[in-house]
Amino acid sequence: MTDQGKPEGNHSAAIQNLLRAIPKVDEFLGWLDDTTQGPLVLIKDAVREVLAAKREAILAGHSVKKSDLLRPELLVEFNNLLSRKLSPNFISVINATGVVVHTNLGRSILPAEAMAWLQRVGSRYSNLEFDLATGQRGSRYSLVEKLLCELTGAEAALVVNNNAAAVMLALDTLAKGREVIVSRGQLVEIGGSFRIPDVMEKSGARLVEVGATNRTHLRDYEKAITEQTAMLLKVHTSNFKIIGFTSEVELAQLVALGERHGLPVMEDLGSGSLIDLSKYGLQKEPTVSEVVKAGVDIVTFSGDKLLGGPQAGLIIGKRRIIDQVKRNPMNRALRIDKFTLAGLEAVLRLYFDEEVALHAIPTLAMLTMPPEVIDRRAKRLLGRVKKKLADYCAVSVISVDSRVGGGAMPDQSLPSRAVSLHPFNMTVNDLESGLRKVKVPVIGRIEDDCFLLDMRTVADDEVSLLSSCLLEFFGADV
Repeated sequence: MTDQGKPEGNHSAAIQNLLRAIPKVDEFLGWLDDTTQGPLVLIKDAVREVLAAKREAILAGHSVKKSDLLRPELLVEFNNLLSRKLSPNFISVINATGVVVHTNLGRSILPAEAMAWLQRVGSRYSNLEFDLATGQRGSRYSLVEKLLCELTGAEAALVVNNNAAAVMLALDTLAKGREVIVSRGQLVEIGGSFRIPDVMEKSGARLVEVGATNRTHLRDYEKAITEQTAMLLKVHTSNFKIIGFTSEVELAQLVALGERHGLPVMEDLGSGSLIDLSKYGLQKEPTVSEVVKAGVDIVTFSGDKLLGGPQAGLIIGKRRIIDQVKRNPMNRALRIDKFTLAGLEAVLRLYFDEEVALHAIPTLAMLTMPPEVIDRRAKRLLGRVKKKLADYCAVSVISVDSRVGGGAMPDQSLPSRAVSLHPFNMTVNDLESGLRKVKVPVIGRIEDDCFLLDMRTVADDEVSLLSSCLLEFFGADV
């Protein structure tokens, strides 16, 4: 007997009847007409997946009725699935989290100038590795090296695909099989669970930790230097901060120690900035040019964090050092493509005029945006949706704090304004989940049982689109 008190044979017969009612793939394909558009391979895949899902549900004992296996019901499921298969996986979203450099949402937005240049060089042939002066093969790095040197004061520069690659390439070149001394308090973990010790291990360098987690002194570095020492490394702890009883060695002291012992000094800045953002109300962070001026031999930093460009790892420093890194065979495996190169060049050129950079580079514009501008943007959205959403949720504008993101300035709060939604007939988690599934996904954050749309990271030209997404989700009168 089954749990329901029916004979086991009847239960098995019912399952077999349902399985026989599932149409064959060819029969299903015969139901389709000219309105079904898409590559045949995807159409067949969608048919097979719909039928396989029904078969699995029946065998698993889920509630499946014969009516669920009829042509109208199956075609609805097929059309929905085919539509998803034909839609791009990589799409744009509205970032209403208030996190400016949001790693999961693509980090920095490229300025219009960079996007225009990407379109131009991507749709035509280019001088990527062709020297127009000599007519011979050229180097792609030369197209941005001079710009980086002019902006930072470095003697030479190289660009690879991200900062972790930059660190690994530099260590592999200068310290493979030898020791690198670094403060214990600087052994950070970056996004995706990648840790500085792991990167060093892959490079072939041997890590030598000195000092304590909260305090490291110059004598700690000096005591650790041996014949096997290849480099002194400083890692900027951009994604966390130790406060209280702390001490760390000043960069100038580390450089002087390296010079006395004939050892190169390297600094991994992580989120390298070309502008002193403390002039605009943010915390003081060392700029790339300040680090170069201090005499560091090699500096690495990201192109897509505080710099506001595409994902890239920038390596700058003394020419004798950078030339060694360039000759490393691993360099070819880590090189950037023409799109990254074009985007980076366009962004770098904006930095020659600081005021232009602050307005044209979206990351910088959002980080330095006055609260009154954000307030006006929030009230624009409020005016578009408040009355139409009155039956669905309470809507108001509140004060919140935004974040820099990207592992930069972890304790920096940016005063901001957000549109707060408190739903009446659903949980705030259902609202958050639902808005991720609208045509243009809306990503916000939950605080105090409200869904917040932080308007610092919502562009002016996205306000209308955001209001449409909200009205679409609630089924309000658009």
